[in-house]
Amino acid sequence: MKLFYNLGVNMYTFAVRLASLWSPKAKKWVKGRKDVWEKLEKFNPSQMVYWFHCASLGEFEQGRPLMEAIKQNQNCQIVVTFFSPSGYEIRKNYEGADLVVYLPKDSSKNARRFIKCVQPKFVFFIKYEFWANYILTCKQEGIPVYSVAALFRKNQSFFTWYGGYMRKVLGAFNHIFVQNEHSQKLLSSIQIDSTVCGDTRYDRVMQNASKVQQYPKIEKYFGNEVFILGSIWSEDLDVVKSSLSNLTDQKVIIAPHEISDSFIRKIESEIKLDSVRYSQFVKDDFQGSPQLLIIDNIGMLMNLYQYGSIAYVGGAFKTGLHNILEPASFGLPVIFGNKFEKFPEAFSFIEAGIGFSVDDAASFENTFQKVKSLKEINGKVLSFMKENQGATEKILNKIIEEQS
Repeated sequence: MKLFYNLGVNMYTFAVRLASLWSPKAKKWVKGRKDVWEKLEKFNPSQMVYWFHCASLGEFEQGRPLMEAIKQNQNCQIVVTFFSPSGYEIRKNYEGADLVVYLPKDSSKNARRFIKCVQPKFVFFIKYEFWANYILTCKQEGIPVYSVAALFRKNQSFFTWYGGYMRKVLGAFNHIFVQNEHSQKLLSSIQIDSTVCGDTRYDRVMQNASKVQQYPKIEKYFGNEVFILGSIWSEDLDVVKSSLSNLTDQKVIIAPHEISDSFIRKIESEIKLDSVRYSQFVKDDFQGSPQLLIIDNIGMLMNLYQYGSIAYVGGAFKTGLHNILEPASFGLPVIFGNKFEKFPEAFSFIEAGIGFSVDDAASFENTFQKVKSLKEINGKVLSFMKENQGATEKILNKIIEEQS
């Protein structure tokens, strides 16, 4: 299995390099790795080093609460590695880290060279990341390595007859912190111990909500009972446009996932409300009282949820459900599409009665009207979010316990 694993890594690397001839994302993946070793060789591990590896931006946000908690309590250096350009490009200048780089290709040789450069004292792999050569090399070097906010599914190789090598990789972790009991039971079935700690993102979003940025002009014109649609795609627009066009007494804010002019014009033409783009709305000479505000920039969405009463979060009719924890951190019940199998928080929201999945335009209309009529739902959402905080503290306490 080790031979096939390394062959698979090499084949994947070759495929990405080939795809870089026409794919912008693959091109970034290749280009970004050209100076990795130069950056690593220049790094000076002058204090205790904590190394965090994240696949992409979502995993980074899960590791971030732990990074920042460690940084606050230790004289240390933080090294962050990424696999994907979508994480690295956005967080390459993250101020909480002393070094942010791409992870070199997973091989025994690279793992030994990387560890020699970084000299980590503790290592954390976030969620789905299980790079065998790096993990096993850490084990051989006596470096404690942890899996954080991990999720497991029955169809993963660990739980198959041919998964012996990857089960060995799991066994190399000093401890595995899983998000839910389902993952813990799967690991128990192959005699791997773990601790259910929950999702560290709850800590992150609740912390962010406590220091939210204000937008006085939005509050003045739109109030604080807005229906906010975040990270929507064209597929989401098709589901919501009819209902939104018939609203008469509801202010609406839409933050599309893509802020291309063509998609924004599509929103403007298909939703029959008096609308304005944010770039026009903030101008000093703005006049009018629009019902729909379209956000034509990146970075505002999380702060906008403070003005909402209900949220719709996009992606679950396309690539994958976007962040439903952010609106919930402000007490907003959340509506989303029907493709959320890989998002355990969606199941938890539905079970708690604060999340609602829809299949099409008709079910969206029914669900929207139902959620509007629910009394005290916002307090229920906040109670749920507060109850699910604490994963970061659980992980830190367990690590301290194992080190003592």
